[in-house]
Amino acid sequence: MRARRGILLAGTGLAAATLALTGCTAPADDAETLTVYVGRDEGLVGPLIEQFEEETGITVEARYAATPELTALLLEEGDRTPAEVFLSQDAGALGALADADLVAEIPSEIADLIPDGFTSQDDSWVGVTGRARVIAYDGEQLSEDEVPDTVDDLTGEEWSGEVAFAPGNASFQSFITALRVLEGEDAAAAWVEGMAANDPELTENNLASLDLVNTGQAELGLINHYYWFRQAAEVGAENMRAQLKFLPGDPGGIVNVTGAAILDGAADDEAARAFVEFLVSEQAQRYFVEETFEYPLLPGVDAPEGLPAIDTLVNPGLDLSDLDSVGESQQLLADNGLI
Repeated sequence: MRARRGILLAGTGLAAATLALTGCTAPADDAETLTVYVGRDEGLVGPLIEQFEEETGITVEARYAATPELTALLLEEGDRTPAEVFLSQDAGALGALADADLVAEIPSEIADLIPDGFTSQDDSWVGVTGRARVIAYDGEQLSEDEVPDTVDDLTGEEWSGEVAFAPGNASFQSFITALRVLEGEDAAAAWVEGMAANDPELTENNLASLDLVNTGQAELGLINHYYWFRQAAEVGAENMRAQLKFLPGDPGGIVNVTGAAILDGAADDEAARAFVEFLVSEQAQRYFVEETFEYPLLPGVDAPEGLPAIDTLVNPGLDLSDLDSVGESQQLLADNGLI
């Protein structure tokens, strides 16, 4: 394992993180149980967890909270954690746990299912789905060619008060980490400082950022692609005021992954292994395509219609393993008053 790096829990402590855990289900006395910390929205992955329970007879005690909160909680709990699996919203959080020697090695027959570039190099975690960072823009006010091709331009005066993003979101924090890795610490610090001074619209999550754009309250929003596709499926793409611009090759357009890790104390737990194996099965991958509009990572499963090919968006200079320094990114955001 690599040397440990610190991680900052943005604006909260262990007590707050513990209070944020919701969605626990009391298991039946005679059922095998599995405790999973879930850093994703219950509405997104809850139905898939139910499928796993129905097919295996294993009861999942799922504890939901934001990925940064759960990561900080796991770091504080250490080997005392009741969690056996962590399903994370992004790769950086998983890397931080691996650096702290808190995860077990994923069995090779599971890890090898996911191509290199979308999973850990040392089998400390396995990639589950891919999501691209995009700019959502107000299609009634802007044409696509008026939207910047790089996030570097968003600090310009013309975008003052017009850019919405969720600084506490794990995916945004991983983007900041990618910016540090790809363009250097000084460039990343200058961008964060410039954005903080440019009167951004700070939101709680990606969906709130999209809503501001979709209602004309912000011209641009930094989000993950699938939020737009989910909403468009509900209301019709023709009724979406917000439109999307992909940013291939730009730090603001990185493809990050959700992923799963088996906690060290559950290294030999068959239920934990079965759950992670289920997440990268064809059944689960198709669920993510059809229900959440994310990129599948299992070869042979087609991506949602309308998405650019994932290999056209991947930045060749970025190794997802390098996103484990998310703690430094959180500190940079905190130093500039964004979290």
